[in-house]
Amino acid sequence: MNNLIEKADDFVLNLFKEKLPNTYIYHNYKHTQRVVKSTKELIAKSEINVKQEEALLLAAWLHDTGYTRTFKGHEEESVNIAKDFLEQNNATPDLIEEVVNNIKATKFDSTPKTISEKIIKDADSSHFAKDYFEETSELLRQELELHNIKNFTTAEWIQENIRMFTEKHQFYTDYAIEEWGPAKEENLLELIEDKNKQQKKLKKEEAKARMKARYKNDNPERSIQTLFRVTLRNHIKLSDIADTKANILLSVNAIIISLALANMIPKLDAASNKHLLIPTLILILFSVASIILSVLSTRPQVTSGEFTKEQVKNREVNLLFFGNSHKMPFEQFKWGMKEIIKDKDYVYESLMLDLHLLGKVLHRKYKILRITYTVFMIGIIISVIAFVGAFYLM
Repeated sequence: MNNLIEKADDFVLNLFKEKLPNTYIYHNYKHTQRVVKSTKELIAKSEINVKQEEALLLAAWLHDTGYTRTFKGHEEESVNIAKDFLEQNNATPDLIEEVVNNIKATKFDSTPKTISEKIIKDADSSHFAKDYFEETSELLRQELELHNIKNFTTAEWIQENIRMFTEKHQFYTDYAIEEWGPAKEENLLELIEDKNKQQKKLKKEEAKARMKARYKNDNPERSIQTLFRVTLRNHIKLSDIADTKANILLSVNAIIISLALANMIPKLDAASNKHLLIPTLILILFSVASIILSVLSTRPQVTSGEFTKEQVKNREVNLLFFGNSHKMPFEQFKWGMKEIIKDKDYVYESLMLDLHLLGKVLHRKYKILRITYTVFMIGIIISVIAFVGAFYLM
């Protein structure tokens, strides 16, 4: 008997090494060893004969070999592998039949009838009553995920285990009921405690999320900050647009003047071209006026760059604009900024003042630009009319 069981041990070890995928992190040789150990423990407390003991130990070693071929229906494959192994080792038909029946008893939905079937059934689920249950349970969860059977969250897996303990699983042998039952109940209590902790944690997170959402909705700070941020960005964009328009006018009029000075004015000395003198002068004068106005629209205003403590305390200066502080020592500038920061109303007032001053700058720029475009347009129209009139009179 011992010789055949030792062969079964070696056979399973080599089979798992060669053919069992490494994704089986629960149903592996270590699990088989645990089942064999539990089977021996139950055999020692049961009144069974030598033949039954041999069949039980062989079934314990061979009951999960079918995982080397398939996950679903592995019990049937385990039966086939066990038959082949036992036949090759000249086992009797009675022994083979006993081993097969024991392996079939490990099916999850099967109900054991004989004492041998009850022993192998209890041994296969003995981890429910062991101190390593949490570790093996987590390995089984990961194995199910690796094989795309089902992905359980932590909370779902705890609930599934509680349902297994209370609704689906039971021990059948007297020894397992008396000795392993209390330990199983302790593991169940730990699962229930874990479930309660998970629920408390979930409720706490949900409450925190609700409070956070309520704070965002009730607190206007975020919308106020967004308002200032968007408005300041729009002001800066509008200022850039104004500068771009002024640069376009500067470039166009500079080209016009360059062409007039280089090509037209030298030819006005001739008697035949004197009628073009006035139209050319009109074009140049309006171009020069457009250039001057474009420069005025983009010319920066010079500020003192200094402020007094009284101005800060009376809120009469805008420290957010560099032109009001660039000449001040850093310590005094830092003091002024701290005065603003420590008062939320002062911060918002400074931002409002900055927006207001930017608006005034934009108003000046766009006002001069409007005049510049008008002068440029009128100059072009008058110049064209003058050139047409000059050619007509000639």
